[in-house]
Amino acid sequence: MTRPSRGTLRKGRVCVVGSFNVDHVWRVASLPQPGATLAGEYRSGPGGKGFNQAMAACRAGAETSFVCALGGDLGAQLARALCSADGIDLRDTECDLPTGTAGIYVDAQGRNSIVVGAGANALLDPGFVASTLASVSGTSVVLAQLESPLDAVQEALRIGREQGALTILNPAPANASVAGVLLELADILTPNESEFAALLGRHVGERIESDDVGSLDQGRLHALCRQLGHDSTVIVTLGASGCFVSHPDKQLRGDSTAYCRISAEAVRAIDTTGAGDAFNGALAASLAGQPHLAFSEHVRFASRYAGLSTEREGAALAMPTQSELNARFNPD
Repeated sequence: MTRPSRGTLRKGRVCVVGSFNVDHVWRVASLPQPGATLAGEYRSGPGGKGFNQAMAACRAGAETSFVCALGGDLGAQLARALCSADGIDLRDTECDLPTGTAGIYVDAQGRNSIVVGAGANALLDPGFVASTLASVSGTSVVLAQLESPLDAVQEALRIGREQGALTILNPAPANASVAGVLLELADILTPNESEFAALLGRHVGERIESDDVGSLDQGRLHALCRQLGHDSTVIVTLGASGCFVSHPDKQLRGDSTAYCRISAEAVRAIDTTGAGDAFNGALAASLAGQPHLAFSEHVRFASRYAGLSTEREGAALAMPTQSELNARFNPD
């Protein structure tokens, strides 16, 4: 069967609701253990799941609005400058708390440990989210994560649904609480293995180790996704093992089967920080820009985009452009 031609994404509108952080990153030989003092290389830059995903959506080809809360400080100035430089439509509310921060350790294998200080992100107001999304016209996709207050996330998904947009919930980080109503408001759920295992434990009562998710029989994994997502499409991202896609029987989104496994592209990963955010932002951009494609094609695009992002250091600024992605995977 001939795969549909992807070409260049047309400009669909993506609204990302979420966090902005100033990242402080240390590269070390191995991740710190309790009581250890390590030597490492330091750098600082922009991050936060919301901003990472907004940057990915924009650079992957979508008109992008980013709704967030910032402090009245240098971190906020950085966010505004970066959004202006990349053409992201920033819709922010200023708070008394400092702009969010994150401490990130990355080891020689590209693995990471992260500590987040929410700061202003914790004060993102649902009323501000609702009024802002209502004022943005032509939104095709609303994308949210869990580094913002849950009532603000809920409002983002609710308004997205009201406007006829596709709603995506990235239930990250894994230790965040996820209310059942958020799952119900999401057309698409995008957990990684740890997040999927955590959701199963909280909402289905099924205890599975995150390391075992990728090795589950596909039929079993699909059944678990259906218990969790009900009417939602669930994408379980599995790192170097690719992705698993599970649809409700009545909503295959252009695919020929209710579930499938999509392999990851071979890449030379040096830093996996922000790879999940790259996937989500690129997925949103693809869905907004080429809605006629089968869903599995959107997932392949997002998987390639995320893979390429791991070949660079950093989070938001490591997001590749659409032309860089095409040069790597579609050189003809």
